[in-house]
Amino acid sequence: MFHVENYQGNKSEKNSLVIRQLKALLEGEEDLIANLSNASALLNQFLEDINWVGFYLMKKDQLVLGPFQGLPACVRIPLGKGVCGTSAANKETLRIADVHQFPGHIACDAASNSEIVVPLLVQGEIIGVLDIDSPIKDRFSEEDQVFLEEFVEVLVQSI
Repeated sequence: MFHVENYQGNKSEKNSLVIRQLKALLEGEEDLIANLSNASALLNQFLEDINWVGFYLMKKDQLVLGPFQGLPACVRIPLGKGVCGTSAANKETLRIADVHQFPGHIACDAASNSEIVVPLLVQGEIIGVLDIDSPIKDRFSEEDQVFLEEFVEVLVQSI
């Protein structure tokens, strides 16, 4: 596999490369946990200035910690609570420039200052979220959001 960190192209070209790598990792594999594990590892390798990347999965009307890269994290998040729970409840991406300004933010890692959460939807039903934290305020751009939504769409197609 080609390593993204060695690639000298622009951000858009790097994003395309990561999508291609994700497709290669998913090819022929149907296990959800295996695919989410590789997806979180790929993003952890590719994204700069992040301190946590991973997935929470819907189980009995709450989000439960799934595969991730980073420090130990909150295990259960109720729907509608924090950035992840709100994203899941509303079935929409949330890009938060300063998590300390988000009402009800759940601080699993005190070093996190910004966050992006992308819902995983299968036939309109929420099955989980991709959660990425950064120690840098306003780390995630609109371009990042578009890329991560495409990344999640490719991932969901493997489910």
